Amino acid sequence: MRTAPSLLAILFYAAPLAAMAAEPAPAVGPVIEFSVDAQRPAPNDQVIAIMYVEQAGADAAALARGVNRAVTAAMETARAHPSVKLQSAGTSTWPNYGKGSGTRIEGWRMRSELRLESRDVAAMSELIGKLQSSLGLAQVTLQPAPDTRRAAADEATIDAIRAFERKAGVVASALGKRYRIRQLNLGESGTPPAYARMRMSAAMAEAAPAPLEGGESLVSVTASGSIELTD
Repeated sequence: MRTAPSLLAILFYAAPLAAMAAEPAPAVGPVIEFSVDAQRPAPNDQVIAIMYVEQAGADAAALARGVNRAVTAAMETARAHPSVKLQSAGTSTWPNYGKGSGTRIEGWRMRSELRLESRDVAAMSELIGKLQSSLGLAQVTLQPAPDTRRAAADEATIDAIRAFERKAGVVASALGKRYRIRQLNLGESGTPPAYARMRMSAAMAEAAPAPLEGGESLVSVTASGSIELTD
């Protein structure tokens, strides 16, 4: 009675076959490699801001209470804007050493950060303006939201594939041949997020929203590969 082959034996023989199936068939005619690019604009419809409280003091416990009070008040203000996602972004405490002494601690410095994220640019602008009366603004990033970027990338992918086919047709026609696609690879890239840095006095921050202009980012897709010329 024959026994069924072991799973290990099946995998041992199947792996080389799968690798062979993934490789292009040997070329009969000339092979030409090239790449094309396609771009689509994507609106920067997501704002991410990092705001912080940083204070110094001789008493570490009193310092922590002061920073925590400021952060708690800022979080209460932010919660009044339900379209803005709020989360803590980290807290750090480090010693201040006396001049001329690398070991004697004369005080402490503490920094606590909040991360704000929203697709409601107007609400973010208003909230940042309010919070700047008591918090510092480390950075504002404007970028496409994930689904916005994905939609632009899908459109750019279609454009890149069509551009690859057009160029393949041009090359083959110029040489009086037909063609078939041997290999096609797709890669995505994009412009870096836009960063805005703003400094306002407390009075200005209280009086007006922070100016934010989203603009657009370009999402690029590269189609690269090879074609084989045939008769």
